[in-house]
Amino acid sequence: MADKLIDIARAHGRGMVVPLMGFPGTQLNGSTLKQNTFNWGTQFSTIFSLQRRFHPDGMFFFMDLSVEASALGLPVRFPLDESPSVEVHPVQRAEDLAKFANSDILSDGRVAVFVETMRLMARYLDGLKGGYVIGPFSLTALLLGASNAAILTLDNPELVHTVLRFSSGVISRYARALERAGASMIAILEPSASFLSPRQFQEFSGRYVAEILGTLSTVPILHVCGNTTRLVPSMIETGAQALSLDSMVDFPSLVRTLPEDVLLIGNLDTVEVMLQMTPNQVYRTTRNLVEAMAPFPNFVLSSACDLPLETPLENIHAMMDAGRGVGPGRAYPGGDDFEELAEITAVLGS
Repeated sequence: MADKLIDIARAHGRGMVVPLMGFPGTQLNGSTLKQNTFNWGTQFSTIFSLQRRFHPDGMFFFMDLSVEASALGLPVRFPLDESPSVEVHPVQRAEDLAKFANSDILSDGRVAVFVETMRLMARYLDGLKGGYVIGPFSLTALLLGASNAAILTLDNPELVHTVLRFSSGVISRYARALERAGASMIAILEPSASFLSPRQFQEFSGRYVAEILGTLSTVPILHVCGNTTRLVPSMIETGAQALSLDSMVDFPSLVRTLPEDVLLIGNLDTVEVMLQMTPNQVYRTTRNLVEAMAPFPNFVLSSACDLPLETPLENIHAMMDAGRGVGPGRAYPGGDDFEELAEITAVLGS
């Protein structure tokens, strides 16, 4: 069993800073989002460049909520520089799951991209290395359609549970592959559960999240978008060691209600702060959050979600500076672009 995240945070000696970033790294190597999600060499070079530029205390690979769905054969649209989207929701009844009976998601090419990226991250990056998997209710919503899934929780809960059991098995298989590849933390992304009531969350998400986490030895993290304050008690019951929450959640108030061994990860607004503010404004906003959370060891500074593609790199620098308590404008060591390119090339060639 891996060390608990709270113990890692306490042993760290200063506040940890782990931005959820992947997309902005395309600015460093001129790649597209599509190239990164189809090519492990491209994705690793992007992540490697980000790690060398900013030296965060942990890195996740690219956030992609379509990986498991596309591995099952669902039609997915892949724009060059936008997140992929699932176009068709093929399950209308339990019998429709039979068409996926022979699907082995670990033989899928895009799943292999993320597993191999994680293998390279584990070998060559410092700090915590994290992967993402979709949440059980969110994959179920892709199979059934989001609106239909919401209605069926009331009209046909048995069907929803049937699809959830299938989804959980798919997710667990992928998560364990990432763990074997060297992931030190796995974040379950459950955005579709944000509109559920606390009781519905426990029934249609939390119990399945707990089952998935029970199969893993890595640090388990749960990420749910939106104002999820009402869901936090149910999220804690899943066994997640950390909750990655959106900017709408009041961290200084919420942290006082949490068990001391459950961390909050976040929660700088990805658009209004990280994308749209100037570096000095990002620095001050980040310092305000860091200072408010300073009395609590169970806090990791991060963005509220994955940073947008166009996020100014200067704003990421400002966030890192503020999180580490250094003056604005300090540049992190990282060599020039030619040195970075040579080092990445050597890594990929080894």
